[in-house]
Amino acid sequence: MDTTLSAPIGQLLDGRYLVESQIARGGMATVYHARDVRLDRTVALKIAHPELARDQEFVARFISEARSAARLSSPNVVAVFDQGSTGDLHYIAMEYVPGPTLRELLVARGHLTPREALDIIERVLVGLAAAHDAGIIHRDVKPENVLLGTGTSVKVADFGLARAAAGMSHTRTGMLIGTAAYLAPEQVASNTSDQRSDVYAVGVMLFEMLTGTQPHTGETPLAVAYKHVNYVVPPPSSVNPDLPAALDALVALGTSRDPDLRPLDARHYLRAITEVRRGMPLPPGTRGASDGAAAGGAYGNDAYGNTALPDAAGHANGRPDGSFTTGPVRGAADHAHSTVAYAASTDRQPGAHHTMIVPTGGDDDYAAHGRFGAPPRRRGSGGYRDPFLQRWLFSRRILIVLGVIVLGAIVWWLAAGQYVPVPNVAHMSVATARGDLSNAGLVAVSGPSRHSNSVPAGDVISTSPAAGSRATHGGKVTLITSLGPVLVSVPPVTGQTLAQADKALKAAGLIPAPASYQASPSIPQGVVIATDPMAYTRWPKNKPVHLVVSAGAPLPNFVGQQLGDAQAAAQSGGFSINQVPDNSSTQPGGTITRQSPAANTPITSGEVVTVWVSAGPQQVPVPNVQGMNINDAENALSAAGFQVSVNQVLPGNRVLSYSPSGTAPQGSTITITVGL
Repeated sequence: MDTTLSAPIGQLLDGRYLVESQIARGGMATVYHARDVRLDRTVALKIAHPELARDQEFVARFISEARSAARLSSPNVVAVFDQGSTGDLHYIAMEYVPGPTLRELLVARGHLTPREALDIIERVLVGLAAAHDAGIIHRDVKPENVLLGTGTSVKVADFGLARAAAGMSHTRTGMLIGTAAYLAPEQVASNTSDQRSDVYAVGVMLFEMLTGTQPHTGETPLAVAYKHVNYVVPPPSSVNPDLPAALDALVALGTSRDPDLRPLDARHYLRAITEVRRGMPLPPGTRGASDGAAAGGAYGNDAYGNTALPDAAGHANGRPDGSFTTGPVRGAADHAHSTVAYAASTDRQPGAHHTMIVPTGGDDDYAAHGRFGAPPRRRGSGGYRDPFLQRWLFSRRILIVLGVIVLGAIVWWLAAGQYVPVPNVAHMSVATARGDLSNAGLVAVSGPSRHSNSVPAGDVISTSPAAGSRATHGGKVTLITSLGPVLVSVPPVTGQTLAQADKALKAAGLIPAPASYQASPSIPQGVVIATDPMAYTRWPKNKPVHLVVSAGAPLPNFVGQQLGDAQAAAQSGGFSINQVPDNSSTQPGGTITRQSPAANTPITSGEVVTVWVSAGPQQVPVPNVQGMNINDAENALSAAGFQVSVNQVLPGNRVLSYSPSGTAPQGSTITITVGL
């Protein structure tokens, strides 16, 4: 079944929007250049893809979030004018922004200067801040969704559709919303997101604008996504050594893998960037001005107009002469916990880095105490004055016993006491596993994560050392945790033959389950009607995908019809009839009394349908009831399996005659004439 939406170019939607040309096509919708004929203005018309438009939950969220986005009022957000539906088309009418996207600018330029990058990022954050204040999370911040209009206009697009699809992801197992290169770790690991997820994407985008490359790359989007979970975003100066460390710190602040260590939302991140650019004083809780002076003075602005950040020694960008370092500031690899230190002045004091030499005091200690580290003093010619030695000579037996006890304890500790068995914590949550290991006298440390088809994401797969082995008491045990199963997007196979669909699923790395058949008077036999799960769902590779295939027209109901009618239907339907006589039926001969499979059952070509055909009623003798009274006659005929009809011609209760006589079909009616 072809689900491709025919381009509505030239159509007038809702009697208002004339679709003129296609602008772009994304993962969930296509954007068209259109004209609002009612207000005579150009708009961008976003039309949802048909496979999503048929999902009622998605449509409801699509409409709801379009209305939410329409309430946003910011010069840095693409305005939403209208939302509507016509037939199977669900659309959003938005502000048309002439000009390239940030992606197109990066393709043309490679990378931007620090001033250009921060100019654009600040405007992006202004737009996101308006959304975050309104409780809207974008979830798909990337250069393709940043539109660069005329002059210095920067606008963020695609709020509503990302949110609508994200809502749908909670009911579609494993579905991931967003672009892999900009996904925050929590979006990949637990499919959760909030304002801090947008901040992470902005930090990644800032890295790309400064370097011309994305921080994490891989052969597949899934590989890229999981690099965000397991690796920190490197400092941009590792790619472009000319960049100041201030920019390294800003990228590190926004891209911490722990969302709790990022700015709370776009407005907080914007404030950090603005303060760095303007050279504002240190905020409360960071190094004060007096600390900076003690370490070497205040810090100044670089050639880009960006404030230099002090390193741990208080120097601007890590050098006492004020020059910029080429590597990350201290702690950048750990993503600078909660604040970024800022400075305001332009004075720098070279040589302010002081080294403090601390004397060991060994000689003084020996002179003062005469024993710490000093040789024992001689006692004339009689040897050393050592009271411990004298006591040992005097109490030899006690020391021997103590020595045996100590030696035994040492032997026990070396043999067994210092070791403990590693408990089995597989399939447990990390918190529970840490508790069990701690109770066993071991220390749990986080280790690598890998995919598992049997262990849920976030739970423990195994340990190193392995469960049951011995480890030193107080030693470390590494937890190997699960990323869950490998997820693959289910390809659209409706409308294909069963063989084609099986091939497409296998090519995508999925397992096709045995097909189920469903009668359909309109879809040709052997064509796939639907998949479970539906197309584009992120699905575990080890979990079968079920196909529903058309069995063609349903099997007719032949019961009560003549055998000839069934044979004619079988000839036209491509199946055959197996006839079985029904000798117990009272139906007229040739009448079909039952069938298998039942009526309306899907039937495939060449299948055999069995019908039971009545051989007609059985002929049995009719009892001679002439001369009997009416009661005896009725009893005799009923016992023989006949129905009785009484014809009273004269008063009395004697049977004058009966008909038919001799033999008659079993179950037929015998008429008796009664009189005097």
